[in-house]
Amino acid sequence: MNDIQAQIMEANNFRHATKVFDSEAKISESEFNTILETARLSPSSFGMEPWQLLVIQSTEKRELFREFAWGANGATNGTAGQLGTASHFCIFLAHTGATMAHHSDYQQKHMKEVKQLPDEVIGFINDAFQKFQEHDFHIEGDRQIVDWSARQAYIALGNMMTVAALMGIDSCPIEGFEMGKTIAVLEERFGIDPKLYKPAVMGAFGYRADGPVFPKTRRKMEAVVSWV
Repeated sequence: MNDIQAQIMEANNFRHATKVFDSEAKISESEFNTILETARLSPSSFGMEPWQLLVIQSTEKRELFREFAWGANGATNGTAGQLGTASHFCIFLAHTGATMAHHSDYQQKHMKEVKQLPDEVIGFINDAFQKFQEHDFHIEGDRQIVDWSARQAYIALGNMMTVAALMGIDSCPIEGFEMGKTIAVLEERFGIDPKLYKPAVMGAFGYRADGPVFPKTRRKMEAVVSWV
């Protein structure tokens, strides 16, 4: 095992779903920018980047989610948890059918201005993406498009957590929240249009207050991987 392999394995064994962070320990701007860049540079299906990232640093704004984001209340179910102690708290927003249905205006602008693709390539991708949605994966309704967008967001979140672990920074992915109430708060207090975006997953980053209570356990390799 070379040095890079050893660093990767050490980071993945270090990483755990941190429930309570040291509220006094803050991630430096430079380090968190590296984590954000990792998300930005992450791959996505057809390169569409169908997610936005909301970083909530205001204590008051975080508390708006306390009542129904039960997965962000840590082990205490009180006023601490990830919401109250994380250095940085994020919500990934998945694009809806308004922007991610095939041939949408968003996609045309994205391919032309961000990807800087020529018209003939854009035309080819439009046709391929329509086939992918309608025929290959049967992604036909808004809920299915949101779920597809969320899967792309999870790639970015996974990369963020791995890079954070490589830098000795803790993290926790959070799906424990009530969708309807989260959508309502995002619209009413953050101006997030639910016709365009739906919350996919939350992520907390910081430095653990204590070590893991239990050792890391996973299935054995032979139970996970099949070679054919």
